[in-house]
Amino acid sequence: MSCPYDHTAASGTDVIELDPFVADLDGESARLRAAGPLARVVLPGGVACWAVTRHAEARKLLTDARLVKDIDVWGAWQRGEIPLDWPLIGLANPGRSMLTVDGEEHRRLRTLVAQALTARRVERLRAGIESLTEGMLDRLAERPSGEVVDLKAEFAYPLPMNVVGELMGVDPADHPRMKALFDKFFSTQTPPEEVPQMMADLGTLFAGIVAGKTEKPGDDLTSALIEASEGGDRLTTEEITNTLQLMVAAGHETTISLIVNAVVALETHPEQRALVLGGEVPWENVIEETLRWSTPTSHVLIRFATDDIEVGDRVLPKGEALIVSFGAIGRDEEQHGPTAGEFDVTRTPNRHISFGHGPHVCPGAALSRLEASVALPALYERFPRLRLAVSREELRNKPVVTQNDLFDLPVVLA
Repeated sequence: MSCPYDHTAASGTDVIELDPFVADLDGESARLRAAGPLARVVLPGGVACWAVTRHAEARKLLTDARLVKDIDVWGAWQRGEIPLDWPLIGLANPGRSMLTVDGEEHRRLRTLVAQALTARRVERLRAGIESLTEGMLDRLAERPSGEVVDLKAEFAYPLPMNVVGELMGVDPADHPRMKALFDKFFSTQTPPEEVPQMMADLGTLFAGIVAGKTEKPGDDLTSALIEASEGGDRLTTEEITNTLQLMVAAGHETTISLIVNAVVALETHPEQRALVLGGEVPWENVIEETLRWSTPTSHVLIRFATDDIEVGDRVLPKGEALIVSFGAIGRDEEQHGPTAGEFDVTRTPNRHISFGHGPHVCPGAALSRLEASVALPALYERFPRLRLAVSREELRNKPVVTQNDLFDLPVVLA
C-alpha cells in the first residue's frame, strides 16, 4: 500500500518512515527525538501522521482537550484515504470503549470500569500470581542444566495471560485462539485481505465471553463490568465487549514486554544486575527504569486534532493524527538528563510517562507493576546465574509498531 497522502511539502519537515519490521527501535527512537518534539512520520501500511517525541510536550498534549480519540475528526478518514484493510485499523478504530471517547463520555465509562477494576480486586490477585510464578519456575527447574530455554514462551507470556484471564474470567481453553488473533491484530505484517476477518473473529470471541458471563456470572471483572451501575446507568454490551478486548490485549502484552525487557536490560548490564542481586537496589527501581529505558509500548495509536495545536516551534494541524512515541520519550535528555540513554537502576528521580498521562492513563498499570514485582525477583532468586543464550544483537524484534517486543528470549538458566 502506498502512502495515501503526503503533507511533506506543506509541513516543511522531513518524514520518518517507521520500520514495519522494527529492526532498530533504538535507532528509530533517536531519529524521532532528533527531528524535534513533533515529527512527521509514516506508519507501516503507508499512513502518514505526526509523532510527539519529547516528555514535556507529550504531557501537555495528553491533557489537551483539543486532541481527541474520535476517528471522525481525522481528515484522512473523512476523505476515505484510510482503507478498512489497513493492518493497523484495529488500533486506530477499535470500537466504542473508554479508549475511544473523551470528555463526559470518557468519564462515564471510566467511572463504571473503575467500579469493577478496583485496587482491592487487583491486590487479591497477588496470591494467585505468586502461585502461578512458583509453578512455572518449578517446571523450568526440571529442565536439564545448560539447556537453552525460551523464557518468553515458558514464563513471560503464560504468566500475564493466565493472570489477565483469571481477572477477566476468560476460559484457559480460549487462550491459544486469543494469542493467534492478537498476534495478527498487533502485527504490521498481517495481509490486508485477512484484516476484516481477524477483526470479526476477535469481536465474536469476546462477544461470546460476555454472553457467557451475562448468563452465568462469576467473581471476575467481566461479570463486574456487566453489573456496574452509576445512578442507574450501565455499560452497553458493545461497551463491555470492547472494554474487555482492550483490557485483555493491553493487560498481557504490556506485562510480557516489561518482564522480557527487564531481563534483557539486566543481562546486558552486569554491573546493574550485581547491584540488584546484591540487595543494594530494590526491584521497584528495575521495573521503573525498564519502563523508562526500554518501554513496553513503543508507540500509542492514535489521537486527532480538533484545532491547530502548537507543539514547540511546529504546529499539529487541525484534522491530523498524532501518535505518542514512548520509545523516544523515555530517553529524552531534557527530562532525564545527559544519561537518558543509559540503563541505570539507581536513577532518581525517575518520572516517566510510559503508562501514559492524563485522562487516558493506562488503567492496568498497577496490575502490570504487581506482576513484574512478583515475577522478576522470584525468577532471579531461583536462577541467579541466568544468562542470555545469544548476543543482544541476535534477539529479534517482532514486527509490531506499538509494542517493544521480541519473538523469543533464549536463555540458559544455570
